Amino acid sequence: MNQKTAFESELAVLIVDTLNLEIKPEEIDPAQSLFTDLGLDSLDVLEIALTVSKKYGVKLRSDDEKNAHIFSSLHALASHIDQHRAK
Repeated sequence: MNQKTAFESELAVLIVDTLNLEIKPEEIDPAQSLFTDLGLDSLDVLEIALTVSKKYGVKLRSDDEKNAHIFSSLHALASHIDQHRAK
């Protein structure tokens, strides 16, 4: 398992809480696929996007062609939020 940054750990908790997943946040590897390994679907992504928008002020649009990359892993999502959030 890869080492998580503090922000990735925070985001893992957010994802587990938002989606009521039956895993512990620390079980999410930052490099694993959110879709394949965690089994998320497009509705899950919308819920995460809404929560991220409220908490970090980062708008994640459903029609963004980068979504496949942004939501490819916890690491990619954390990196995207970190680059775009209101400072």
